[in-house]
Amino acid sequence: MNRLKTFLLFALSILLTSCYAQTPTDSVADKMLAYQLSNGGWPKQLEDKSVVNYGATLTPELKEKIKATTDLHATFDNKATSREVIYLVKAYKKTNNKAYLTAAEKGLDYILIAQYPNGGWPQYYPDKALYRTEITYNDDAMINILNILQDIATKSNDFDVVNANYIKKAEKAVAKGVDCILKTQVKQNGNLTIWGAQYDKDSLLPAKARAFEPASLSTSESANIVRFLMRFNKPSAEIKNAITAAVKWFADYKITGYRFDREKTSSGLVADNTATSWARFYDLNKNIPIFGDRDNTIKLKLEDLSPERRNGYAWYGNWGQKLIEKEYPKWLTMNSTK
Repeated sequence: MNRLKTFLLFALSILLTSCYAQTPTDSVADKMLAYQLSNGGWPKQLEDKSVVNYGATLTPELKEKIKATTDLHATFDNKATSREVIYLVKAYKKTNNKAYLTAAEKGLDYILIAQYPNGGWPQYYPDKALYRTEITYNDDAMINILNILQDIATKSNDFDVVNANYIKKAEKAVAKGVDCILKTQVKQNGNLTIWGAQYDKDSLLPAKARAFEPASLSTSESANIVRFLMRFNKPSAEIKNAITAAVKWFADYKITGYRFDREKTSSGLVADNTATSWARFYDLNKNIPIFGDRDNTIKLKLEDLSPERRNGYAWYGNWGQKLIEKEYPKWLTMNSTK
């Protein structure tokens, strides 16, 4: 009898230990839960304009600042929201902490509700001030979202853990997003080129954002749009045409033998026979580099910009080099018979 009693007490202690064992946590994920807004999105800045920093300690003072930040600060800019959803999904897979998956799925709900009927996403939602309602490829805002939704649709990159109910929703949102991408690819005399950084949400025409970000062809964003379109296993003829035309544009307007180094020359370009570069922005019709300034003027030479803007932006980069030299040839081989 004593042995049975001892065994039962031991079993009970194991059961209690199991029930009350602390769920594994992730310190960054925990902070993301604290920063998440009530609508499911995340801010890039708090109400007091301080930048969200997951390396900072959540002091009582910081918690008050977070608490004072409203849903109008929810955004997709600078990887906000997409960064957190991706991290939380991976943190859930690592820890099995249900709170992380719940927060990620709330973020997905926010992403889905923010999509326009035409398939685009604004930079901010629900804030409608200034250029925040424009369809935003700038800094890969819309493409970051679409990559997440495509991961859900294909159960890849750890997104197999989200509720299966999101799969059909993601597939529908991706289809609308791709349609928007195809419709916004800029045409010149009937020929497809690349994309602008942002678009008017109603007319789907390229639009300006900040004073130094004119309506233009944008190389950095266009390279990642092409990479997203390359993800599809059985691309439609429209997707194939969009990719081929964009890569052709990159090849036609590459600047060979130069790399960007603002420290060494006023033009920003330094001779380097191993380098290939593109300007960040090109005129919508002439395909020549353009540079925007704080006063809304557009310059044709980097050295004509005000010093603050000349030194405060990545005006050139090698964004299309890997695309045209490695990624496109590989994609072409994979899709030549499809």
